[in-house]
Formats: sequence, C-alpha cells, structure tokens
Amino acid sequence: MSAPPPAVLHLHFHQADQNAELYEQLLVLIGQITPRVQALPPDAAALELSGAYRYFDRDPRSLAQLVQLRCLALYGVRSTAAVAGNRMLAAMACTATPPGNITVLPDHPYDIAAFLRPRPVAALPGIGPATARTLARFGLTTIGALADTPLLTVQRLLGTATGRTLHTRAHGHDPRPVIPQAPPRTATADHRFNHDELNPDQHRRALLTLATELGARLRADSSVTRALTLTTRFADRTTTTRTRSMAEPTAHSPALTATTYALYEALGLQRARVRVLSLRAEDLTPAEHATQQLTFDPRDDRARRAEAAADRARARFGPHAVIAAGSLTADARTRPGKPGTSRRFP
Repeated sequence: MSAPPPAVLHLHFHQADQNAELYEQLLVLIGQITPRVQALPPDAAALELSGAYRYFDRDPRSLAQLVQLRCLALYGVRSTAAVAGNRMLAAMACTATPPGNITVLPDHPYDIAAFLRPRPVAALPGIGPATARTLARFGLTTIGALADTPLLTVQRLLGTATGRTLHTRAHGHDPRPVIPQAPPRTATADHRFNHDELNPDQHRRALLTLATELGARLRADSSVTRALTLTTRFADRTTTTRTRSMAEPTAHSPALTATTYALYEALGLQRARVRVLSLRAEDLTPAEHATQQLTFDPRDDRARRAEAAADRARARFGPHAVIAAGSLTADARTRPGKPGTSRRFP
C-alpha cells in the first residue's frame, strides 16, 4: 500500500505583504481549492490538501502549480510553494525553495531526515539566536545533532517544555493542524534596510520609527492594540518572530516603543545581519471599548497631550510633520514614498 501524499501546502506570496486588501483577496482565491486555509499574515498561508487531491485529480506538485497559476493569472502575484506532511516541514521547505519554484517533500522518514539533518539548528522553528548560541556551546549546530541528543539532555539545556518541543521538531514531527481562519485585524509597518544591517543602533532607530508610526495610525483610526509582534528577517532569508501582550490595550506611542524594544532585546542578537524589520499590532479593537488604567503621573498626562498635538499636526500637514527624535525618518529626512520602508494599515 502506497504512502499517502504530503498534505500541507505552504504558500508565500511575493509583495502581497505591502497590500492587506490584496492579501485577503488571495486568501479567498485559494479557499476555492480547499476550505481548510490558515492565514499566516502578512504574506503566507497554509492549506490542507487531503480532500483536494481527489477532487481536482492532481498530485501535490500539479495542485501547487494550479494554485500558483491562479494567483498569477487573476492578481499578478507570484508565489513560492512547498508541500510536505505537516505545517513545520512545509514552511521550512518553502523557505529553502528558490523564489517562484515548488518543492515537494516526500512523507517518508528517510526523505524527511535527509532534508532536516544537514540544516543549521537555527532553521528549526522556535529556535532564535539566543537558543542557537546555547546549543552551539555544546556542539549542537545542526538539526541532526539536536535530533541525536538524548531528550533529557536537551531538556536540561533548554527547559522541560521547550526541550521536548524542539527535540520533537528535530525529528520532523509537528502535530499542529491547519486551522481555517481569516486574518485577524492588524496593522503592520515594515522597514527594509538598503543593505544587510549589523548595527544594533540602526535596528533600534528603525524600531522607534515603526512603533511611532503604528501609534499614530492606531490613534487616527481610533483603535488600540492588545499585542505586538516583531518579525526579523535575516540576510539568509530566515525569520524570527516574537509576540508580547501589552499591559493594557493602547495606542500610546511610548508604550508601543517600550514593548517593541523589549521584543528586540529578547532576541539576543549579536552581529546579526538584519534585512527587514516588521512590527505588527495584533487584535485591534475600537478605543472606545477598551479600558485604561487611571494614572496620576503628570509626566504621562503631558506626554499624551503632546501626542494629541502631534496627531493634529500630522492630520493637517501630513504624516511627516512631526517625527520622533532619534528615528531613521528624523535622521534621513525621509519624504513620503521613500524606497526601503513599506507601510500597511487596514
């Protein structure tokens, strides 16, 4: 009896992250292939293909080609695709696939091991730079080395829960199902450096710019956010994502900036070649429905009055009428539409 074909398709849309409306239209389109589509904003999606093989009478590669063709023909959007037996393998295979191509990873232990074992341990989801350095100190620099290490040893190095999860992933297992869901209401701002940036000061300046911009956009939309997600894309095309909940729903720029810096510090980057920084405000809700902790700190009151005045200036004279001191925008005297920075807001 032949093994079942790989059933999860990971799709990366090129340049769809610059247009939230286009991204949602692409999700509707691929929903015509299978109803089990999980949005992975800002520019990816996972599809469960088990029921689609028989319906379309296609194998994994030709079904992925059909999805790519529809996205290109109807919306002019190119995509990179990978099909594998679970979400983790499909996402990793997609990252390793040349832009515009398709990878099909057979659902066989030998093929999975051949794909995973030579890869650097940092390529495994859930392993950031700090964890990778911890493992490297003990000679665990590849996924194969991590898989060969006894589970109890990995747990002593990384903790019980984290060690078990990463050890399981190193063997190619990922029990997470594809959960059909629409993209949550979010606001995203990106900064693409003109070159692979090593300087942490430049990273922080970009983050200040993004946090300030998101705060202004949220307040203009009368919305608040409950969490921030920082996605860092490195020179080798790998990405690291961290999310942190806010102490309270807010659109206050200093609070957003403090949380953004905390997310960045948690990455533990050292001489990392960063290509893109993306900051996303999650779970947006109307400001009128959110509760705010009262404060009697006069400094906070003055900061909010100054913030309101800056918002009025931006509304009258444009988004760059008032900019944060120390931001990239301030130093570069950025004008609207300068290449290298993309902005999105629903």
